[in-house]
Amino acid sequence: MSDKRTEQVHDVSDETSAKSEEVQNEDQNSEETSEGMVEQREEAVEKDPLQIALDEIAALNDKHLRLFSDFENFRRRTAKERLELIQSAGSQVLRDILPVLDDLDRAIANNDKLEDIEAVREGFKLIDHKFRGVLNGQGLEPMDAVGKEFDTDHHEAVTKIPAPKKKLRGKVVDVIERGYLLNGNVLRYAKVVVGE
Repeated sequence: MSDKRTEQVHDVSDETSAKSEEVQNEDQNSEETSEGMVEQREEAVEKDPLQIALDEIAALNDKHLRLFSDFENFRRRTAKERLELIQSAGSQVLRDILPVLDDLDRAIANNDKLEDIEAVREGFKLIDHKFRGVLNGQGLEPMDAVGKEFDTDHHEAVTKIPAPKKKLRGKVVDVIERGYLLNGNVLRYAKVVVGE
């Protein structure tokens, strides 16, 4: 029994001495670290202020050049992406129009064989309806101008004529060339005749 107690006392004393050694090592490490910091401060104080300023200028210049280079790369990349987007948007519209072109080709080939004019007219009406559907799907809308107040934001006056009725003064009497809106913005102004 006394042997066990003796062993326990030795174990406790070994642990205590190990812990005290760790504390001493930590104290030495912190002293070395603080001494190193003091030496770095002394070196900084010993450096010439002109050299310190030149080093800072060089670092700032390097940072500036890197930022400028990054910005130039970003600008080139976005310009390239914008160009690709514009080209791919045009290709999508053309891809949508191709079936209408196929219908026109078939109608022209078929018109040589047909003698019934009503069938030809009906065919062209169907193709026109399909074509306008494709354009409407792309956001294109025709302007309705006849009888509306003349608006320079949407209309281009080709000529003025005496108004056939008093209520048509200052309003659109006739449309020479239809105007179109693309997603609510004027794509082409309507060429109109205005009553006065």
